Amino acid sequence: MSRIGKLPIKVPTAVDINITTDNSILTVKGKFGTLEKSIPDVIKIENIDNTLIVGLKNETRTNKALHGLYRTLINNMVIGVSEQFLITLMLQGVGYRASVQGKSLVLNLGYSHPVEIEIPDGITIEVVQNTKIEIKSCDKEQLGLFAAKVRAWRPPEPYKGKGILYK
Repeated sequence: MSRIGKLPIKVPTAVDINITTDNSILTVKGKFGTLEKSIPDVIKIENIDNTLIVGLKNETRTNKALHGLYRTLINNMVIGVSEQFLITLMLQGVGYRASVQGKSLVLNLGYSHPVEIEIPDGITIEVVQNTKIEIKSCDKEQLGLFAAKVRAWRPPEPYKGKGILYK
């Protein structure tokens, strides 16, 4: 049995969890949004006194690997809808700037043209200074993918330290 999978998930009172009767779809609602996840048939979820317990129906090698994975994914869903996740990006370089215009993030990164990146639904961006970008979302996976997509335009280079850095 997985060490991570055995740990119970504490559910805050402001979070509402709905599991379908056949344990195939888990819906988590909180003050920052709603997340859904399809759960494989080999995993069972029990909701006891605001605590979720993730278990296995039969223990095989591949099922044990899924046990810890889905426990962590469910825990990230609960944390995301109750607190939100935050990633901070720093722009370092001469003339590097960021701004939000409507539904897109505009970056000046030393190219001959400004880079415009579409902001997906569920993600909020705040540019604190011209060089500090705070990205917030309740979905940790989508947040990390978007931050990596922004960072890919200018990864930090090792000699001068210029580029887009995680803080």
